[in-house]
Amino acid sequence: MYNSAKQEYAICGVDTEAAIAAIKDIPLSIHCWQGDDVVGLDGGGQLSGGIQTTGNYIGRARNFEELKADIKKAFSLMPGKKRLNLHASYAVNPTVDRDKYEPKHFAEWVKFAKEIGADGIDFNPTMFSHKNIKDGLTLSSPDEAIRKFWINHCKACLHIAEYFADEFKSPCLVNIWIPDGFKDVPADRLTPRLRLKDSLDEVLSCGYDRSKVVAAVESKVFGIGVESYTVGSNEFYQNYAAKNNICCLLDNGHYHPLEYVSDKIPALLAFYDKVALHVTRGVRWDSDHVVLFEDELKEIAKEIVRNKATDKVLIGLDYFDASVNRLSAWVTGQRAMQKALLYALLTNHSALKELQDKADFTALMVKQEEYKTLPFGAVWKEYLKRENLSEDYLTEIREYENKVLRERV
Repeated sequence: MYNSAKQEYAICGVDTEAAIAAIKDIPLSIHCWQGDDVVGLDGGGQLSGGIQTTGNYIGRARNFEELKADIKKAFSLMPGKKRLNLHASYAVNPTVDRDKYEPKHFAEWVKFAKEIGADGIDFNPTMFSHKNIKDGLTLSSPDEAIRKFWINHCKACLHIAEYFADEFKSPCLVNIWIPDGFKDVPADRLTPRLRLKDSLDEVLSCGYDRSKVVAAVESKVFGIGVESYTVGSNEFYQNYAAKNNICCLLDNGHYHPLEYVSDKIPALLAFYDKVALHVTRGVRWDSDHVVLFEDELKEIAKEIVRNKATDKVLIGLDYFDASVNRLSAWVTGQRAMQKALLYALLTNHSALKELQDKADFTALMVKQEEYKTLPFGAVWKEYLKRENLSEDYLTEIREYENKVLRERV
């Protein structure tokens, strides 16, 4: 089947061997928080700050050892290069609050990430599920003590990221997202944003090494309990990132359902050296459904590949579904992203661009339709075979569920 597919793609000017070789070198940052429903390890407790996980499937990881075991199993079923993406709330046995976290609180994660062959670690300040969120606000709070706490937390995260970068000889992406906003119509939209701007300025002034740490800011349209106004809006963060020479992170669940991140990627690539992604699947809102091999995911991957931006777009996954087997959710989403990238690599983009430049939109439409029925599945199976993986991962996950997850009562 693969040899037949190889010949069929060759007719379209596509080298399947080159595509398989390329997909192996595109790292995906795998989020640790799918395994425990974003509960974390630092005692934050119940989720708050516009975040909610639904479902009660058996086997949630309840501690560091269980979470490591689940991640290790999930990684073993994922093809390609993988990084590990941590939230600060996953500090191991901290004896201090989040504003005083140090590399030592994540040393066990470094050891584990190396054991499972991770290509690096990415990091996120955790500004939710904490007592120092006052009236739903963090970096934009009018309370100076609250702002200072979270400023110090972000500074600590940047320095911890330097530690990760040194350990893996690979830059660490630090993504700043805050839950700040108001449930109903605010009386003042500007001042909270000015406070957020000042807070971020102070965070970035901490003297972190930009060659080791890629700082990013992540916008959102609205969240639970902040339906009317979000301080960290898209317009605010894109302007802030441009002015301060940092990275914009695009979460494809954080926009209006008719806004497409696939269109935003090339818009930002015109101005930024790096663009970061949190790939999820929003259903009507930022519901963080498991990523599937759907049209918008294909378009996101096409924009990364056709613009030769696989080294410029930093791809991370971000979803948390507790209604299904959590390991299956991890693997399904990671494989879907890999499928989308491979699908994009199996397209002769230069030929299609030439048709567009010639304004031959008739041929462009026909050729784009032809690609949809090429034997992609045969190439995907060949890739999995070379990664020593099977297309069937459900059987192995069911065995793990019966032997491990069902014992967690």
